[in-house]
Amino acid sequence: MSAQPAKPIFAGQLPMGLQRISNIIAVSSCKGGVGKSTVAVNLAYTLAGMGARVGIFDADVYGPSLPTMVSPENRLLEMNPEKRSIIPTDYLGVKLVSFGFAGQGRAIMRGPMVSGVINQLLTTTEWGELDYLVIDMPPGTGDIQLTLCQVVPLTAAVIVTTPQKLAFIDVAKGVRMFSKLKVPCVAVVENMCHFDADGKRYYPFGRGSGSQVVQQFGIPHLFDLPIRPTLSASGDSGMPEVVADPLGEVSRTFQDLGVCVVQQCAKIRQQVSTAVTYDKYMKAIRVKVPDSEEEFLLHPATVRRNDRSAQSVDEWTGEQKLQYTDVPEDIEPEEIRPMGNYAVSITWPDGFSQIAPYDQLQMIERLVDVPRQTVAQAS
Repeated sequence: MSAQPAKPIFAGQLPMGLQRISNIIAVSSCKGGVGKSTVAVNLAYTLAGMGARVGIFDADVYGPSLPTMVSPENRLLEMNPEKRSIIPTDYLGVKLVSFGFAGQGRAIMRGPMVSGVINQLLTTTEWGELDYLVIDMPPGTGDIQLTLCQVVPLTAAVIVTTPQKLAFIDVAKGVRMFSKLKVPCVAVVENMCHFDADGKRYYPFGRGSGSQVVQQFGIPHLFDLPIRPTLSASGDSGMPEVVADPLGEVSRTFQDLGVCVVQQCAKIRQQVSTAVTYDKYMKAIRVKVPDSEEEFLLHPATVRRNDRSAQSVDEWTGEQKLQYTDVPEDIEPEEIRPMGNYAVSITWPDGFSQIAPYDQLQMIERLVDVPRQTVAQAS
């Protein structure tokens, strides 16, 4: 199967450096030491092996792992002085950006400074045209993680855990964070699950953390990674395991994970692209929020009047600046474009671009006098 998806579906809303990236995947654990960076790097090179154009962004400024796990010929990021942008380094066809390639090693700085550094590294890099950008998220659920999730429209997240109960507790916090930010978690990778010896399989850290995450949060796919000395050694040698041993057991697991990510991203993009549309025949905005079976219709004028931006509502007093009579009853949207997994951008005839979150659209008064059979025919 091909790992190359369609073009980005809301590129105009993004920083210049991110506008030609089709999918952004967060690999997260919210706990250090569970193998998150190993999963991120090997997933990226698996997708590249499937024919996709891939980049890796190492978002851990305090302890960047990427410079150890890959061996690019050029180990320093370069600047484009004319565009004032960052040129990523490259290893085996995958574009790489890490604070560790900035010649700074590990950072000693406060949280707000780190958030600014991450923002600059991510958004001013000349990523070019990518099918997937894999972000190796730093541990935790604080300001740095929230900044990343808010600056870039994450397509999906892959959660990494280990069998211990303590790992599950921290991972659960991360899953809840992604849920609040409307980022779907598409797979769980349980690392260091088991090893085989003397014809038997042993589980030194217990069993069940990964399946518990899947069951409690409804994440559809679970992948087990065994304890393998070669997997650890490849991370230290600078050559990912899926490159060093492409036919091995670990590589087969990552191949399955890569197929899962490709399929789930395609599904998410399809849901998002058709979540909010304008039905010219009905003269109504049709809404079907992703992961919801409910479909409903909204009057365009009602949607326009419910804009909550500073142009419509005074931010300090809460006073309504956009009056009811300012919006004609027969107004129609000129364009509706997705914005990540949480909202749409609606362009109106007066040039105003309204950001309408799905949560807000679900609260707006609906059209209820449209016969059900007519709605079905119109679709």
